[in-house]
Order: sequence, then C-alpha cells, then structure tokens
Amino acid sequence: MSTSNPSSDQAAGDWQLPWTGGCRCGQVRLRISAPPLLSMACHCTGCQTMSASAFSLSLAIPTPGFEVVSGEPVIGGLHGADSHHYFCPHCKSWMFTRAEGLDDFVNLRPSMLDRHEWVEPFIETWADEKLPWASTPAKHSFGTMPAFDAFPALVEAYAREGVRPAKR
Repeated sequence: MSTSNPSSDQAAGDWQLPWTGGCRCGQVRLRISAPPLLSMACHCTGCQTMSASAFSLSLAIPTPGFEVVSGEPVIGGLHGADSHHYFCPHCKSWMFTRAEGLDDFVNLRPSMLDRHEWVEPFIETWADEKLPWASTPAKHSFGTMPAFDAFPALVEAYAREGVRPAKR
C-alpha cells in the first residue's frame, strides 16, 4: 500500500489531528499525528474470531504518524510470520496490527481512539466470508483482498472522499 497521501497538506484541519487513544484499561496509550491512508472492514473468519464480531475495522496509519506513548503492547492472536497483532498485556484489547513486509503503515483498531464515532469503512475486504446479515457503508467491496496494485487508487480516493472527524 502506498503511503503517499494527497490530503497531507490539509491534515491538521481536515483530520483534526493529533488524535489520542488507548486500550480499554488505559495502560497503553497512543498518539496519531498523520491522517489515515484508508479505512476498512475485514470480513475474514480470522478477524471475525479475533474481534468476536462480524468484522474488524481498521485505519491504515502511516508509520511515522503512529506512536505508542505509554505502556508496552504485546503480540497476541495468531503469532504467524505475516502479521503481528498487538494487544494490551493487561486488558487484552486488540489495538493494532503490523503486517510483515508492509512497514509503511500500521493498522489501528479505530475503537482505540478516544473519539472514534466518525470512523466508517471506505473499503471492505473478504466479503466472500461475510456473515449474511452483516453490512457496512463501504464504497468499495472485495470478495478477498484487493490486488496490491489497486491500493494506490483506493488511497487516493480515500484522501478525497473518506469521512473525517467532525470539528471539535
């Protein structure tokens, strides 16, 4: 996924940055200082199981704009070579994911943000595994994961059309 984000010039105004957040118990705290590249819902059965829900939500945050400011998240979930899922060691909240070989961004669970009511998925992935009753307002739906070369256009479209937080 390309991390060039045409909206970075307006980041502070359009995106109401920086954002703060943390796990449910507050032992791990985060700071986000760059606008997201993309918002997504993943309907794969792995995300259904890990989130105990119909899908997982994520915001792809450029790595330089993502910071753990307190606490020490631990790897949990699957301990595979392709992704590392980070959790609070105390309350076990699934906080973010780092995909192996994709070091340019971090997939943040938006519910970790102090203000996350504005987040809605722009794309949904693994819709072939979607529960029959689950629906999202995503503008783009993919049966599996989109081809890697589709991401630059999706990132560009999200920079133009993605939902932003309301003014504070």
